[in-house]
Amino acid sequence: MKITKLETLFCDAGWRTWIFLKISTDSGLVGWSEMTDSHGSPRGLKGIIEDLSPLVVGREPNAEAVYWDLYKATRQTPGGLIAKALGGIENTLLDLRGKELGVPVYELFGGPTRTSVPVYWSHCGTTRARAWEVCGLPKLATYDDVESLACEVHKRGFRALKTNIVIPGDVPLVLQPGFGMGPADGTLNELQAIENLICSLDYDGIGLILDLNFNLKPPGVVKIAKALEKYGLLWLEVDCYDPKALADIRSKTTIPICSGENLYGSRAFRPYFEARSMDIASVDVIWNGFGQSKKIADMAETFEVNVAPHNYYSHLATFISAQLCAAVSNVQMLEVDVDDVPWKDEITSVPEIVSGNLTIPTGPGWGCDVNEDMFKRGADNR
Repeated sequence: MKITKLETLFCDAGWRTWIFLKISTDSGLVGWSEMTDSHGSPRGLKGIIEDLSPLVVGREPNAEAVYWDLYKATRQTPGGLIAKALGGIENTLLDLRGKELGVPVYELFGGPTRTSVPVYWSHCGTTRARAWEVCGLPKLATYDDVESLACEVHKRGFRALKTNIVIPGDVPLVLQPGFGMGPADGTLNELQAIENLICSLDYDGIGLILDLNFNLKPPGVVKIAKALEKYGLLWLEVDCYDPKALADIRSKTTIPICSGENLYGSRAFRPYFEARSMDIASVDVIWNGFGQSKKIADMAETFEVNVAPHNYYSHLATFISAQLCAAVSNVQMLEVDVDDVPWKDEITSVPEIVSGNLTIPTGPGWGCDVNEDMFKRGADNR
């Protein structure tokens, strides 16, 4: 089986664009992956795939060999869009190999460690504050709405949720100064707003996670952590490019620290593990590639650190991340977005989630079908 073509395809996802990679072969088999880059350059990512295609076309879908050849060709510009392109290519080749052999991807890595994985409802409240109209959801207008949402999470069987710095109102706010959207510096008013949010989401039996992203410097993170310790959060998610600064944050709070969604490859994660910077590693499987993600998870295990895959995308990425959860031993939970655009379920198969647990798919490759017709939906596929 030889690779004949690589295609980058876009799909409108409301307030962002989902990006998919399709690889065709001379046998007729087609492989799929997702490489969505919400904060970067979708067409830039497409250009990288086009530039790397000559190094892939004509080869067998040997994911490990292709990955390292591409890594060597791009090693002077590591990370970022290059890493996401390499991860997308590797993942698509693994889908092809699994389909060729008629086995799920986890079988290529020694077989499953589990048949299901606990999931948490991510961007809970965030989506109803910033994208409620396009998603056809109730607006997060008051703290009563927040309490109703927490009740909904419980009724739908989820045992954990993650939110961001959300302030309900006639015009709800999601404070994300790290991405250029709204101020947040750990001031008294913001601390009170965060505590109001967490208090409203605090529902019996639901574990709480707050994601601070890149939005505050370490002193602001510590200030917020201290104010929230009484709520017994499952973890506080913090993005930081300095492992020692993150380790200092971790040393000053009793709340477990999760980080890493912004890191690429085992070389990037290693100094964080060595500095004891995090309690949970957030590994992005579609940006790192499955093989690298497994290496990161295996390295995390040697430091007694669990992983919680970062998964802020379409269902295809959930299927890919679920395969990683099956292939490694130290998974804590898997992130899933429940609130989303109504056509999300039309793009691919839908993961089976029952009582807060996702059933690991057992079909060939990722165990997921893709509806190509959806790529005609208002996205630029030039």
